[in-house]
Amino acid sequence: MITIVPRPNLNMFYTCGPNEAMVVSGFCRSPSLMIAGGRVFVIPCVQQIQRISLNTLTLNVKSDKVYTRHGVPISVTGIAQVKIQGQNKEMLAAACQMFMGKSESAIAQIALETLEGHQRAIIAHLTVEEIYQDRKKFSEQVFKVASSDLVNMGISVVSYTLKDVHDDQDYLHSLGKARTAQVQRDARIGEAQYKRDAVIREAQAMQEKVSAQYVNEIEMAKAQRDYELKKSSYDIEVNTKKAESEMAYQLQVAKTKQRIEEEKMQVQVVERTQQIMLQEQEITRRERELEAKVKKPAEAERYRLERLAEAERLQLIMQAEAEAESIRMKGEAEAFALEAKGKAEAEQMAKKAEAFKQYKEGAMVDMLLEKLPLMAEEISKPLSEAQKVTMVSSGGSDVGPAKLTGEVLDIMTRLPQTVEKLTGVNISQVAGKPARMG
Repeated sequence: MITIVPRPNLNMFYTCGPNEAMVVSGFCRSPSLMIAGGRVFVIPCVQQIQRISLNTLTLNVKSDKVYTRHGVPISVTGIAQVKIQGQNKEMLAAACQMFMGKSESAIAQIALETLEGHQRAIIAHLTVEEIYQDRKKFSEQVFKVASSDLVNMGISVVSYTLKDVHDDQDYLHSLGKARTAQVQRDARIGEAQYKRDAVIREAQAMQEKVSAQYVNEIEMAKAQRDYELKKSSYDIEVNTKKAESEMAYQLQVAKTKQRIEEEKMQVQVVERTQQIMLQEQEITRRERELEAKVKKPAEAERYRLERLAEAERLQLIMQAEAEAESIRMKGEAEAFALEAKGKAEAEQMAKKAEAFKQYKEGAMVDMLLEKLPLMAEEISKPLSEAQKVTMVSSGGSDVGPAKLTGEVLDIMTRLPQTVEKLTGVNISQVAGKPARMG
């Protein structure tokens, strides 16, 4: 035979919703731990967990044939909402002590019996009229008494409302009839009194109407008189003011017209002045235009032609002078260059003469004669490279190539004098002497 032993629950964490509470008891739980909506750790086998509902319970509190203070039996039905209070630790502890392990129906039954007992006790201390006419007061008394008793059980009364009141002896119906008759009687009496008062008020209203009409007519007459007096006074004042206003208006109109005329005259003067200025400007403009279009162009053209002729004449003269001066300056520059070159060579030859004592004047002349062709070549070289030569005749000299040749020969004839100035040797004399051997 095999015996099946149930496996112990090894789950250690338990949770519950906001509508219930958990109570953990056992090892290390003294007093017991109460959790309302949350999570708790439970040691298996040595601790125990129990749950209690925190849901709201609706109770139908019915009390049948309860005798009131005057001995009238009535039946009362009330509706109550109750619940175990989980937020208050003391009330939760009291509820756990009293209702742990009980179902919601058992808890509801206990609360219902408690509420019904309090409801019966309160009915017995009141009359039917007090209960029927002031239901709110009855509900407040039941709520207050029941709450103070149920709170010790951990139950709070959320609300209580009186639903129905009735009896089997037609007491409430008779009470209603008497009240209805009383109301009808009061209504008839009130209607008669209202009619009487209406006739009286109507007569008084008619009398007051007539009196008010007379008073009103008197007041209207007084008002008419005051109106006529005031009106005549106001008319005089208005007419006076109107006359003054009209005179002031006419005076102001005259002043305005005079000022307008003055402004018009000033405008005409300004316009006339501007027209004169414009005419003067137009005359000046036309004079300038005439001068610019006729006189100035003619003078400018004459001056231009004179300047052109003068410029052409001066250009020809300056061109000729420039060309002559250019030739002269070129010749002088070349002569100066040759003179400098000859001076340098003479100095070189002097140094050679000092080095070679055996050479005399003949040697120096010989060296100069060797350089004469080079000097003639350098003198004629600028003329050979000239693209155009413009020559101006003064009337007493040659013109043409003979003039250029004469210029070159004239420069060459000056060379002995330049050599004599540089070296002190007269080439013509030395060339005419017989050579002597040293």
